[in-house]
Amino acid sequence: MMDSEIPKDYDHRREAEWQRKWEEQKIYKFHADERKPQYIIDTPPPYPTGSIHMGHVLNWVYMDIIARFRRMRGYDVLFPQGWDCHGLPTEVKVEETYNIRKSDIPREEFRELCIKLTTKNIKRMKDQMKSLGFSQDWSTEFVTMTPEYMKKTQLSFLKMYKDGLIYRGVHPVNWCPRCETAIAFAEVEYIENETNLNYLKFPLEEDSNYLEIATTRPELLAACVAVAVHPEDERYAKLKGKSVRVPIFNHRVKIIEDEDVDPEFGTGAVMICTFGDKTDVTWVNRHNLDIIEAIDEKGQMTEAAGKYSGLSIKECKEKIIEDLKAEGHLIKQERIKQNLGVCWRCKTPIEILVKKQWFVAVKKLIDDVIEAAEEMKWIPEHMKARLLNWTGSMDWDWCISRQRVFATPIPVWYCKNCGKTHIATEEMLPVDPTQTKPDFKCECGSEEFIGEEDVLDTWMDSSISPLAVAGWPKPEYKKLFPATLRPQGHDIIRTWAFYTILRCKALTGQKPFHEIIINGMVFGEDGHKMSKSRGNVITPEEVIEDYGADALRLWASNSVPGSDVPFAWKDVKYAYKFLRKFWNAFRFISFHLENVKGKPKPLDQWILSKLNRLIKEVTRALEDYNFAKAINSIQMFIWHQFCDEYIEAVKYRLYSDDDPESKRAAQWTLNKVLETSLRLLAPMAPHFTEEIHQHIATGSIHTKSWPSVQEEYINDEIEAKGDLAVEIIGALRRFKSSNRIPLNAPLEKVNIYTTENLYNTIKDYLDDIKGTMNIQKIELIIGKPRIREHIKEVKPLMEKIGPKFKAEVPKILSFIESTDPQEIYNRLETDGMIEVKGHKLTREYFKIKKEALGATGEKVEVIHLDDIILEIVP
Repeated sequence: MMDSEIPKDYDHRREAEWQRKWEEQKIYKFHADERKPQYIIDTPPPYPTGSIHMGHVLNWVYMDIIARFRRMRGYDVLFPQGWDCHGLPTEVKVEETYNIRKSDIPREEFRELCIKLTTKNIKRMKDQMKSLGFSQDWSTEFVTMTPEYMKKTQLSFLKMYKDGLIYRGVHPVNWCPRCETAIAFAEVEYIENETNLNYLKFPLEEDSNYLEIATTRPELLAACVAVAVHPEDERYAKLKGKSVRVPIFNHRVKIIEDEDVDPEFGTGAVMICTFGDKTDVTWVNRHNLDIIEAIDEKGQMTEAAGKYSGLSIKECKEKIIEDLKAEGHLIKQERIKQNLGVCWRCKTPIEILVKKQWFVAVKKLIDDVIEAAEEMKWIPEHMKARLLNWTGSMDWDWCISRQRVFATPIPVWYCKNCGKTHIATEEMLPVDPTQTKPDFKCECGSEEFIGEEDVLDTWMDSSISPLAVAGWPKPEYKKLFPATLRPQGHDIIRTWAFYTILRCKALTGQKPFHEIIINGMVFGEDGHKMSKSRGNVITPEEVIEDYGADALRLWASNSVPGSDVPFAWKDVKYAYKFLRKFWNAFRFISFHLENVKGKPKPLDQWILSKLNRLIKEVTRALEDYNFAKAINSIQMFIWHQFCDEYIEAVKYRLYSDDDPESKRAAQWTLNKVLETSLRLLAPMAPHFTEEIHQHIATGSIHTKSWPSVQEEYINDEIEAKGDLAVEIIGALRRFKSSNRIPLNAPLEKVNIYTTENLYNTIKDYLDDIKGTMNIQKIELIIGKPRIREHIKEVKPLMEKIGPKFKAEVPKILSFIESTDPQEIYNRLETDGMIEVKGHKLTREYFKIKKEALGATGEKVEVIHLDDIILEIVP
């Protein structure tokens, strides 16, 4: 190939062209070819926000590397892409866009607006994914808002309901006042918050004394149903069974004992209200206490709050504190820090309300989840503990009903006459019970029904992703289930991982996947997690514009599962520089590539051994999902061993026709190393490797097989010898560079002195050392050189002599100029000083220049290596 055919610089703007061709050629299509081993990736369906972020990039680069690597290893890879469409953020965005509330227009009209927004966002994110070279098979795309997918979700609801694993009941639930919906316990995030701990007087009913109680939630005084103390707290030993009056509201509540009370917090006496937190729920159930609902679904105070009715929670707290002060009930306030539960979507503090909701009976399935988790391989292994710890703490069932619109409808009706619950039949699915009436009668004879308006938690959609990808409920799904791999972030272990394992075990009795690989979060250059509020967000488009998708992919590749990853522009720039380095090397050697093998010389054998060791190392690293190990090994090999060392060492052979066999061997070796290196790099840098591959071969590099290790090439002894030769060449190259001698300029003579043991080793590489460094004459000698030092100049340091000797300086300078430099040096060495006109001058007052002289008296330069001395005559 002619060098002129190849552009001078690598142009990352051509990446889009390769993306288009790959899609046209359908090279990533899953064929369900039973003659090949299958590899199924249960891909995370992202929420269609309209823009992918660096966290997505990290996660999908991992997946794409795995998919590409497995295809090259001979697997038929199913790499689908899904979209988890339903949920609150879309509804909120629609409400903001059209300045409406979901209740302002008919449900179906509001839902259509959500679908319209989601469809637009999916298109934008899909284009972004393609711009990064991700190799999904888009013919397997699934969208959870489509009738086809909703049918699967509703069917899974029916099956679990019939198995007694889904039920409807009245229970305390986590409630988001902003979203006006129940949320699952796993959707509650905890943030550090600072608030007031209020010390209040609760008058004892029996006498004029009071019980001092500390609370952070005075707005719930109306819902106070008891006061609890620890049974071993001697301060309150005589109060058990007695009563106090609740300040402001004046209703009577009993003092009870409970071992869960912390005597060290506040005063050790705590009010139980319905419901301030999860502990209140436990106490109410344990002691069979009343329930007073003081907060409604919108976060406003109910009639139970008396004169505070209709106020927001915040307004009520402020007003009630004023009244407590005015009536003498507030003793003091102190600032404390607390873990505040907030909605994971909108960050509003959650409340616990008693509601009739639909639940999955999690506690019945805990053992199944643990069993499945133990059967899987976790990467990294310690991430399994997060799931097991979460599973072990589950004491609430999963609330799956939501008071929203844009989600999969719950396929249920209630008889208008007798209230009986009726579940849809499989034949009716998908169905929206608010829009469709059942075609059957109730047992009571009524034909009038009320459709369930609540919808399903969006995790009910995404938690069947491995089943949906496999084609469930068709019997053939078993060919693709369980999935091979689940890739996901550690932030959704307690949601997506937990719910998927639970649901798939409930529906199939099997684990959903064999392996689960966990990625970390992406942090900005300021050391904090990327977020718009911090202003540290870098978008993928910014990087792609200047450096291309492959440079960004190489940044993401240089990390390991489970660890959070800092984004740094310097890492992207390094990756870009590496690609340009490789391109320039390819451009140079492209004219010299030859596929006819010649008899390899020692340095050819050295690079081939290194190459095959690299294949083994990278293969093992990718099998273990150690992406950083893989890319670092590849970059080190290509940049240093191949480009800097081997290519430089064989240039002289390429331009000489004196030894055609040697030249052909170098050309064949270059071709072999280049082709193999490209295939190893292809999963991480698909565009760059395709660009080069198209200059040297036909077909896409991504349809080629993964390089196999040729064990006969791996030789420790050859590598050790070659390393030594490369070290010598490197030392001579540095000598030229430091002395500003052009690398292609000749050196008159180099003598290599070494031991008897190393003589034969170096001898085999003498031609390569000579040719690479353009040495006119080279000798290899056992022993040590006879080199003597010659003092060329002894120069006084005026900045030290002047201030010290002042008026005597001229006399000192006259002496130095008239005296042999060698004599001055000898006296400094033997006596430690010289005496001039009564003044003693030590070594610190002089700058001494030396030069080495060889055995014949010529000037030489000397380089010391381990057991080797290089004597250079420039």
